[in-house]
Amino acid sequence: MSETRLPSLGSRGQGWVVGQGLLLVAVAALGLPGLGDLPPLTTAGWTTLALGLVVMSVGLLIGVRAVRDLGANLTAMPHPRDDAQFVEAGIYRLIRHPMYAALIAVALGWVLVTTSVLAAVATAALAVWLDLKSRREEAWLRGRYPEYEAYRRRTRRFIPGVY
Repeated sequence: MSETRLPSLGSRGQGWVVGQGLLLVAVAALGLPGLGDLPPLTTAGWTTLALGLVVMSVGLLIGVRAVRDLGANLTAMPHPRDDAQFVEAGIYRLIRHPMYAALIAVALGWVLVTTSVLAAVATAALAVWLDLKSRREEAWLRGRYPEYEAYRRRTRRFIPGVY
C-alpha cells in the first residue's frame, strides 16, 4: 500500500525539506542564548554538557554513515530519485531513517549542551515533523520498491529495536 493522508508538499516533497530546515534553524537559534548561561561547573553541569556532546557526536556519526551507505542514492527530498536503488545495507539494516534519527540526536544533544527549554520545544517539533516526513517518504518508497514493505516490517524507524 502506498497511500497516505499526508500531503506531498511538492512533487518531490520539497515542502517537507523546507519545514525541516526551518525547524533545525529554530533549534540552533533558540539554543544560542543558553550558551551564555551554561550550567555551573558542578558535577551535574559537566555531566549534562558531556552527555550533550556525546549525543551530538553519535548523531553525527550516524548521519555520516547513512550518507555513505546511501551513496549515489542520496537526495534531500523524501521522494526517491528516479535512478535510485533500494538500500537496506549498512546502517539501514538497523533503522529505516538514520539521517532523520541523526538530526534528532544532534538537536537533542544541542538541547543538553545549551539547557534551553525553547530549543527543547523546537526539537520536539522537529522530531514530530521528521516522523511525519518519514511516513510520507515511506508511502513513496512502498509504491516504488515492492520489497520495501517486508523491510518496513522487520526494521524500526529511528531507534533499533524500539521505534
